[in-house]
Amino acid sequence: MDTETFKKVFLPYHQKLYRVAYRIVQDAANAEDIVQDTFIKLWNKRDELDSIDNTEGFAIIILRNTCLDYLRKTKNDYHTSYEADIPESVSLSAQIELRDNAQYVKNLINKLPEQQRQVLMLKHWDGYSDEEIEGMTGLSPGNIRVILSRARKTIKEQYSKIEQR
Repeated sequence: MDTETFKKVFLPYHQKLYRVAYRIVQDAANAEDIVQDTFIKLWNKRDELDSIDNTEGFAIIILRNTCLDYLRKTKNDYHTSYEADIPESVSLSAQIELRDNAQYVKNLINKLPEQQRQVLMLKHWDGYSDEEIEGMTGLSPGNIRVILSRARKTIKEQYSKIEQR
């Protein structure tokens, strides 16, 4: 693949790749660095790219793997803001309880297996459809439904344990 073809094919994905990277690492500078690393990895594979049917999905998979490598190196977890906007009319004790519950759910999500956490985040926080998740992860639609179901079930079971206290 020559330079012009590479630019035409992959540069339009920049914003989408950045959004995915930012969602995973929760840091603008690191997300941009990861996107640049992804483009470098794609460029280094340019001779193999002509045989790729879904270039966007391929780019997202390389990006995802680069993000996961980054997280493993930094031992970082997902620092996503789950706290809902709590109306001021709610009492202080209720506000504190809602924030504690949101933090507890965040911790439960962070404890999920990597694949469950990733699919759950893509589906519920990034708003991707099952088909888009399929393209990004390479999972079948059936696998995506099972993974989401297991993740939701685990969170629900763990959350109900705290409510029983």
